[in-house]
Amino acid sequence: MTKRIRIGNAAGFWGDNLDAPRLTCATGRLDYLTLEYLAELTMSILAHQRSRDPDAGFVTDFPKVISSLVPILTDQPGLRIVTNAGGMNPSRCAQRVSEILAGAGLSEVTVAAVAGDDVLGDLDKHIAEGEQFSHFEMGQSLGSLREQLISGNAYLGARGIVQALAGGARIVITGRVADASLTLGPSVHEFGWKWDDWDRLAAATVAGHVIECGAQATGGIYSDLTEDISLADVGYPIAEISEDGSLVITKPDDSGGTVSVGSVAEQIVYEIGDPAHYLTPDVDVDFTQVQLSQTGDDRVSLTGVRGGPRPETLKVSLAYRDGYKLEGTLVVAGRDAAAKARRAADVILERVKRAGHDLDRTNVELLGTGDSVPGVWPAQAEPWEVVLRITAHDPSRDALSRLSREFAPLVTSGPPGVTGYTGARPKPQQVLAYWPTTIARSRVSAEVVVKRAGEWSA
Repeated sequence: MTKRIRIGNAAGFWGDNLDAPRLTCATGRLDYLTLEYLAELTMSILAHQRSRDPDAGFVTDFPKVISSLVPILTDQPGLRIVTNAGGMNPSRCAQRVSEILAGAGLSEVTVAAVAGDDVLGDLDKHIAEGEQFSHFEMGQSLGSLREQLISGNAYLGARGIVQALAGGARIVITGRVADASLTLGPSVHEFGWKWDDWDRLAAATVAGHVIECGAQATGGIYSDLTEDISLADVGYPIAEISEDGSLVITKPDDSGGTVSVGSVAEQIVYEIGDPAHYLTPDVDVDFTQVQLSQTGDDRVSLTGVRGGPRPETLKVSLAYRDGYKLEGTLVVAGRDAAAKARRAADVILERVKRAGHDLDRTNVELLGTGDSVPGVWPAQAEPWEVVLRITAHDPSRDALSRLSREFAPLVTSGPPGVTGYTGARPKPQQVLAYWPTTIARSRVSAEVVVKRAGEWSA
């Protein structure tokens, strides 16, 4: 009989449902649970946190999840967890998780930290040896931005995860690993696939891509959502992966949501760029021949996946300091609400200018008039209430602080109908901008440490 494993994913981003991991493990009959937390924005947030505290920089939701999973880890000794919750600090995350496990009497559980993705410390060395780190979409040179960088992380693939699992790890905590690699790693470990078995690597990568955003594949934001699809108890996705590379996407029994050809297809085309060349650190995936079939209730099979040799470079996410941002809102109600809101925005920005601040960039939106999706659909009847949202970017925190003080005065000195002023003043926030680039694969490799929880927490 062909060997098969079940891999569930119960987090699609940092901030996803904290109950989903426990519920998915309790009812999903899993071999592996993956938790995918990282995005470019998340990495910038974690970089900012680590810059203030060297012990920070990991996803703080994950230790809470581990606390909730202690009974399940005890009752299901075969369950393994793979996550990129380590963010900028996998070792500290592993230590914190191990402290929780040891405190619950699970000191023998093995925990791995997979690092090696942080390239910032050697950036100057790489540049001296010929790496350009040019923006891979627009081609600009990094230039003077080098001095403003606070983080640089390459997207590692599945090899470090496989190494950790081979070393006996039951919980694998990585830094910046490509989303789908969280699923590919367990597949390679379980089936012993070769690193040039492109079609099978591609199949597990497609499975990882489908489940990586959590409930987005099981009815969340589904364009064909109907009243009978329950989202209050939405189930998170499970990939059934067989040794021959065949795939089925499903979800826990008796959970809400749906797994249909439509819901899976929408996730397949999510953020893939060129469908013939979905480049990952592990394989170049061709989505163009993938066939989807409904094989049962909440069961969709995928066939026809093809793969080719992995790229010779790895994607790198650089973050650099880029001034400050601020956003503030007011509600404007009554007749001619939209016109009054635009006039209110003019007043606010003019007062900031009169105070001596010529803001670098500003944007005015009237939520309720179609501004959030401009040009997508024509305006309907004149609204009787809108949300005025002003956003601004500037190198000066002081300039944005002055902007923050100009919203509330419009309650008595602006157009009639201004309200929504009872919250605190908005505060300027430092901007960490994103610089996507690449690095030669040969310059980056995973660094894996596997220890019992009791050893991590000692």
